[in-house]
Amino acid sequence: MKQQVRSPYLNDFEIERFQSNLIDWYKENHRKLPWRKTRDPYKIWVSEVMLQQTRVDTVIPYFNHFIDQFPTLRSLAEADEEKVLKAWEGLGYYSRIRNLQTAVKEVCENYNGQVPNTSKEISKLKGVGPYTAGAILSIAYNVPAPAVDGNVMRVLSRILFIKEDIAKAKTRTIFEEAASEMISISDPSSFNQALMELGALICTPKSPACLICPVQHYCRAFSEGLQNELPIKKKKLKIKEIDIGAIILRNKQGQYLIHKRPNEGLLANLWEFPNTPLLKRGKGSKEEIARFLEKEWGIQAKIGDYISNLDHVFSHLKWNIQIFEGELLSSFESNERTKLVTLEEMEAYPFPVSHQKIRKLAIEVVKETP
Repeated sequence: MKQQVRSPYLNDFEIERFQSNLIDWYKENHRKLPWRKTRDPYKIWVSEVMLQQTRVDTVIPYFNHFIDQFPTLRSLAEADEEKVLKAWEGLGYYSRIRNLQTAVKEVCENYNGQVPNTSKEISKLKGVGPYTAGAILSIAYNVPAPAVDGNVMRVLSRILFIKEDIAKAKTRTIFEEAASEMISISDPSSFNQALMELGALICTPKSPACLICPVQHYCRAFSEGLQNELPIKKKKLKIKEIDIGAIILRNKQGQYLIHKRPNEGLLANLWEFPNTPLLKRGKGSKEEIARFLEKEWGIQAKIGDYISNLDHVFSHLKWNIQIFEGELLSSFESNERTKLVTLEEMEAYPFPVSHQKIRKLAIEVVKETP
């Protein structure tokens, strides 16, 4: 007897056979990843947060290091934020880890340290959206909750021949409705992970490996020869570009000036070298940096040579950073948010990726200094 379905995209779709073929393939072919060795909801949660906007190969060492430092939910809840940010350094999207630490504190306070096992309760936690909730519930608790992200939308757009723009928020509802009806009730953990794995290994963004796909038989886009045309995703708006002047400022004792970004906003509470938006590039930027240092901290400095330029791209904006070296001429007392530190001491502070690169340039400058 055919299963009654609500999603029009599942009319005449062989759901049970699709489930069986997909899960069988996954069990035989899935990658051996550290977070797949556990059903601990905390560790699965950490892995899912790390995997947002980050490649699996990049995540593996970060995950292992992070779990070594914070092996339990309570250990993360009680940890100093700066140590947590340092452990996350290099992964980017720092709001993710701040939200995670806030959320595990909520779990300790409101759920006695146990990650909720219902969609209603887990979705109340800071930063836990429908995808993360579905992933934790299905993988850790075997609850048949769909886990739909961009990867899964790509797979389902091809299999079910869904030609809606996945960049639109309302389109996600179409995929979530279909996934909730397609998911295996008996093994939702394997089903959700199988869809993710299929997208990662076979049904890739470009040049999908359709000839070895375990569910090719069910793929409507493949049968139409249109698998490369899906998913539909309209281009984003143009990224805003900002010119920035940054300075590696050192005193005669070999200490460098660094400061902490504001408590809120982009890259909140991370450390960086002094920098300021520039009105113009080229020689005039030295004067702008000197004026900034005097206005911001009352510092007198000799702005030295231009060292390098680096670009750093966020989802919504691009920094074009010109980097200079300089000498601190006036005295300066360190405080909570602005410090003079050696290169060795600097290792303990969490920096965003762009300023990690500047730190490496500072090391090179020291090596080249006679």
